[in-house]
Amino acid sequence: MSDDARGATHRPDDTVWVERDPFIDRVPRPVAMLFVLFVIIGIWWGLTASGLVSPIVLPTPMETYDDLIFVGTNIMAGGYVLEALWTTTRTVLYAFALSIGLGFTLGAVVGETKFGERALMPYLVAIDTMPKVAFAPLFIAWLGFDIASKVALATFMATFPIVVATASGLHASSENERMLFRSVGANRLQTLVQLKIPNGLPYFFTGLKIGCVAVMAGAITGEFLGGGEGIGGLIRVAASQLNTPRVFSLIIYLSFLGLALYLMVAWTQRKVVFWSRSSVAGTLQ
Repeated sequence: MSDDARGATHRPDDTVWVERDPFIDRVPRPVAMLFVLFVIIGIWWGLTASGLVSPIVLPTPMETYDDLIFVGTNIMAGGYVLEALWTTTRTVLYAFALSIGLGFTLGAVVGETKFGERALMPYLVAIDTMPKVAFAPLFIAWLGFDIASKVALATFMATFPIVVATASGLHASSENERMLFRSVGANRLQTLVQLKIPNGLPYFFTGLKIGCVAVMAGAITGEFLGGGEGIGGLIRVAASQLNTPRVFSLIIYLSFLGLALYLMVAWTQRKVVFWSRSSVAGTLQ
């Protein structure tokens, strides 16, 4: 079988076989992203232009673009959309900080103690399997209609992935590494701080990436169901008025907020876990 048939090349002066990437993998990322965007817009335009979908249900790309300009102008002018975006941003940041602290603490208990693994983890799993949106009325009843109930719901939705990732990371160290630390007289705290936590950081940041997506969903769900002045409240009002272009444009701007949070986590991961190439897998670079 020839080299071309195997998809590999071999230089006479080198013994290293180099696998040839398929053409689609050699396309630059900006070109690939633009291509996918054009395909999505083309399908979107085709559905609306053909009349297969009612414009009340799915606005045209041009209508959405016009509303994106309107919302962006309102934000730049310091209007009510900017105030709502700032409210949602504060909710997301507060909840994400709380979920990190709570998730790491519970994950350390689960990963480091038999009590946490045997007694605490089953309850955490049981709570996580419950439909979390159903807890929104309870948080509103307990904490009211202000930002506290939204922060509580978002924290509730984002904590469990961080718990699991932290506990898994603390188990990532090999038995030989743990034995080496015991042989030099390291106590349990020293082993945790100097071995287990550094080795578990890639897992921890994976949990943060999942958590930053969940915290966005929790914040918007809380605003949508519990009133308030955030973007979720604006989406609820626009949906009640069948203003689907406004709903789409607000969702798109929310995606920018979620993307910014994700990129912040990915950037921190590259700076903190710089020794692990696998730690940057899945990040946007």
